[in-house]
Amino acid sequence: MQNNDGDTRLLTKIASMYYIEELTQSQISKKMNLERSMISRLLKKARSLGIVEISVHQEHSGLIDLEARLESIFNLKEVIIVPETYNSLDSTNNKLNIGKAAARYLDRIIKDGDIVGLALGTTMLSIANALNDTKNVKSIFVPLVGGSDNNKIEYQVNIIASKFAESFGAEAQYISAPVVTTDKRTKEYLIQDASFTKVKSLWSQLDIAIVGIGAPIQSSNLIWTGAFGNKDIDLLNSKKAVGDILSRFYDIEGNIIYSELDERIISLDLSLLKDIDFVIGVAESVEKAPSILGALRGKFINVLITSESTARKILELNDSN
Repeated sequence: MQNNDGDTRLLTKIASMYYIEELTQSQISKKMNLERSMISRLLKKARSLGIVEISVHQEHSGLIDLEARLESIFNLKEVIIVPETYNSLDSTNNKLNIGKAAARYLDRIIKDGDIVGLALGTTMLSIANALNDTKNVKSIFVPLVGGSDNNKIEYQVNIIASKFAESFGAEAQYISAPVVTTDKRTKEYLIQDASFTKVKSLWSQLDIAIVGIGAPIQSSNLIWTGAFGNKDIDLLNSKKAVGDILSRFYDIEGNIIYSELDERIISLDLSLLKDIDFVIGVAESVEKAPSILGALRGKFINVLITSESTARKILELNDSN
């Protein structure tokens, strides 16, 4: 590199080999008879002189900023915001796209040996239906909650666990109990059954949990509209319940609401979610923003997958409270 022209030529050549021909630095080193450390320095110089200009085309750069804000404020591992390029009131399309995003994320992080816990409901079904071309893993999918009274079998947690397991070529365990029992004695009897004991033993070994976030005002909530009676709902309203995960309730500040209902509910306790490496909360709609905010403040989830309008509403509510 005796002169500027020669310097520029060498920098351009090496940059072309690396960025266009996609040779490794080791391959360039051998071809150019230069030390590998020199190749690294020359590539940096090519960028500093403007010979190489790297640009990342971010069609949704505003979403990236939103994700970063939520990750920072709530100390989350990752936030994925799905853009709304359609009518934001179209809940079917919203749920479909959210499900696809959650399916891609799970396929990215899951590995052999993982034990994955699942909730029930329409959001979980949308994820299960979006699991296409996934990798095969030696994992176990296990329900984290009992079944609901909803008469649509595809929403049941055992069906959902089966769909997840089939997509990944993995194993599924099943739960033989309702999410809400009629009384305390029924619950005590069911949780002593050998089949439930096996499921519960897996709850203490969870690596990943995927959960929806329920809002009491939404008619799509399978629990509030089915298993609970008016007396139960009045009790939760009196305690300012803002949402639920796995049919366990909390307020806007993320405080768990304990009541006699817990003596009838069969699901993983919210406090145990904090010991799991990945707890993926999947939920969207502006109406659910308070429920999601409570879940974030309670640190019940550490990954959030949601829509743009929902994310903005969460930040607005957090700033105002």
